[in-house]
Amino acid sequence: MRSSATSRSRQGSAGRRKGPEKPVVKAPVYAVRIEQVKTVFAEVQKWKFPADAVLSAWFRMNKSLGSRDRAEVAEAVFDILRNLRRYRQFAESGVGSSLQRLAILGLSSTLGHDAIRAVLTDEENAWLEHLQTIDLNALSPAVRGSLPDWLYEHFSMLDNAESLISAMNEKAPLDLRVNTFKTDRDTVLAAFKDSPAESFNPQPTPYSPWGIRLNGKPAINRWPLFENGSLEVQDEGSQILGMLVSPRRGDMVIDFCAGAGGKTLLLGALMRSTGRLYAFDVSAARLAKAKPRIARSGLSNVTPVVIANENDARVKRLAGKAHRVLVDAPCTGMGTLRRNPDLKWRQTPKDVAELTALQASILASASRCVAPGGRLVYSTCSVLPEENEQQIERFLQNHPDFTLLHVNQVLGDRCPDLVMENEYLRLRPDVHGTDGFFAAVLERRKKEEMAVKKEAAEITPDAQAPDSAVQEAAEADSSVVVSEESPEKA
Repeated sequence: MRSSATSRSRQGSAGRRKGPEKPVVKAPVYAVRIEQVKTVFAEVQKWKFPADAVLSAWFRMNKSLGSRDRAEVAEAVFDILRNLRRYRQFAESGVGSSLQRLAILGLSSTLGHDAIRAVLTDEENAWLEHLQTIDLNALSPAVRGSLPDWLYEHFSMLDNAESLISAMNEKAPLDLRVNTFKTDRDTVLAAFKDSPAESFNPQPTPYSPWGIRLNGKPAINRWPLFENGSLEVQDEGSQILGMLVSPRRGDMVIDFCAGAGGKTLLLGALMRSTGRLYAFDVSAARLAKAKPRIARSGLSNVTPVVIANENDARVKRLAGKAHRVLVDAPCTGMGTLRRNPDLKWRQTPKDVAELTALQASILASASRCVAPGGRLVYSTCSVLPEENEQQIERFLQNHPDFTLLHVNQVLGDRCPDLVMENEYLRLRPDVHGTDGFFAAVLERRKKEEMAVKKEAAEITPDAQAPDSAVQEAAEADSSVVVSEESPEKA
């Protein structure tokens, strides 16, 4: 009997185990999305790494997420970063943790309040509705523009500051550049018709003859035209810098701070893969990212060179040889806040001071590579005068063998709709629809010009001696290295 009862008990247990399992109740998708945004932003606001790097790392750890999930998380996080100071002030009146409130604000802004209403508490919904009644003009300009005080002080000194600040807090479109070494813009635009690209409304950029602007952020790395090197991602402002360098076929050109090679590829295409194009950078990792892009592009005239610093021996061996030198200097990135809003929270006044010192050192070193009659193009993706006009003014004071050219003169008829009021290129998102860019074109005087200037200084009645800076420049020109040995042999 005991055995029979035990048997029946086991059968009953087995029967219960084989019965239908209780369904797993999943949380509503936007309740999950709020938690995801909170998790990611908690890491971002440590300010140890760029926001896009944090997102990329988190996506790699959560491979099950679909493209829509990733897009919604990323858009909400970047919206919070653009509006962080204002959102934090709004969050002071809310309930729950500050991260919860920031996540709600980011998702409400990017998806709409109705999308997340069902997963919010009554208090949270009431709070969001109350925020809609706030007059933003009643906020201080720094809070309304969501800038730290020190940065607002810099921006407020620029022309039409409020317009610029507002534009910096908007999402940027995606600009592409056609690789003219392989194809042309009309051909690419024709290929976009009846393709996945058409839904992003591709349009020619207003200034660059190689640019195409998309409304949205498609995964272009899967497009055949990207895979075969016919397209690259590059802001229109950056493309215009290529026009300012205007390299000729057969030139020796140096991209002094090449990074991942975006501008290098444009210069190589303009040179029709002739001459020699050196891509210098202190980061081997950045140049490593450039190599597959160079391979896709079809260019054969690009030589990536890792340098230890701006005074590397490889740099010195090119003294006086280059027809064109581009210095796209390391900067605060304060012209790219539409794409990199975390920069305004990660940078400090100390960073500005350190970067301006580095820029001056790089510019001085790169200038030695310019041949007499050659050109030096200095650029940043910043709108801060300390990194731009003031940098050039100091350089010209210390290097009288260089003169400043007007960018309208350099651009000529290649960009007829882009006219600058003074010598510098100043691009702004609120005026030109590009990132904030600055550029100056400097030309090195030829030896005979320097000799005339030196002679004029010597015969000036009240001059006791030639200007020391002129003398130094003349001596530098007299020792120009004429060998064309590769810097890699140094």
